[in-house]
Order: sequence, then C-alpha cells, then structure tokens
Amino acid sequence: MFDRQASLLIQPLVTGLAKTAARLGLSANQLTMTAFCIGMFASYSIATGAYLTGATAILTSRLLDALDGAVARLTQATDAGGFLDITLDFVFYASVPLAFAFSDPARNALPAAVLLAAFMGTSASFLAFAVLAAKRGLNNLNTPNKSFYFLGGLTEAGETLVCFLAMCLWPDAFIELAYGFAVLCGITTVIRIHWGWQAFH
Repeated sequence: MFDRQASLLIQPLVTGLAKTAARLGLSANQLTMTAFCIGMFASYSIATGAYLTGATAILTSRLLDALDGAVARLTQATDAGGFLDITLDFVFYASVPLAFAFSDPARNALPAAVLLAAFMGTSASFLAFAVLAAKRGLNNLNTPNKSFYFLGGLTEAGETLVCFLAMCLWPDAFIELAYGFAVLCGITTVIRIHWGWQAFH
C-alpha cells in the first residue's frame, strides 16, 4: 500500500549505496543471495528466541534486497536475476512465520499456519496477475523498474516488513499480529482477484 512512497523516500540512499556496491564489483545476484542468507539467519534467530537479532537481520536483509535491483539497473538487469530475486523473496517471507512457530509451537503454530495460508493467497494472486499481464504486454507505470508487473494491495513488502519487525519487538503479541495481518492479506487477495477479473475478463 505504501511501497511506492517508501521507495521514493529511500531512493537517494539506495542509489548512493548501489553506486558504491557497483564500484566495488558486487553484482546484483551476489546481493540477492547475501540478502537471502541473512534473511535465513533472521529466521533461525527467531526460531531460537533471539528476536532482536532477528529484527536486525531482517532489516539488513531487506536493505540488501532493495540494493540488488538498483545495482542491476546500474549494470545489467537480467530475467534470471529477476526470477532469482522474487523466488528467494517469497521463500524468505514464508520462513518468518514458520520461525515463530518453531520458537513456541504450542502457542504460535496455528496462527503461523493461518498467516502462511494467507500468504499463499497474496502470492498466488500476485504471480498469476504478473504472468497474464506479461502475456498481454501490460506494465505498471507506478513500478516501471521492476522485472514484471507488480500488483499492489493492502499488504505489500513494506507492510510485511513492519509486521515482521513488530512481531520481533513484541513476540508475546505474535498471535494477534499474525491473525490481524492474515485478515489484511485476505482482503488483499480478494481485491487482487477482483482487479484480475476486471483486467482479463
């Protein structure tokens, strides 16, 4: 919902860091893999109860994830890089609720499962729209630098990041946060299905 505004806000920082990374010879794919590995470390930290470490690692991972696209645009963007980026992003997003389930199975397993099911709805509607938009040659003018059509909604990357950080800062509120965000994801899925039906009908 606020991804575009947040991107514009941090764009000068990301661009500056991307230029430095490119000068150092770091490739976009290297940044993508590094972001993913740090994200997996974040999930491991959460699973073992080190929530603040997990929050720090999540922030670091997402910063690098913002950098990989910027570096790709400064050097050479490829479809393979775009594919790697989005695939590993979805794996990372799924790993965080799972990590909370591992941290306290008796308490967190059910809300984590509900949130993961809600993530399936948002990811399926997002990717299905992107596939058919590419088939029809559609582009989202709000995100012209993305590898494919980025469909919006109530729960985009920015909202998910805020939710994950809140879970790490207040782990005792995981149940309420998970169910609340699952509801928002459900609304996003319904909105995207409506948009897709209207666009492709």
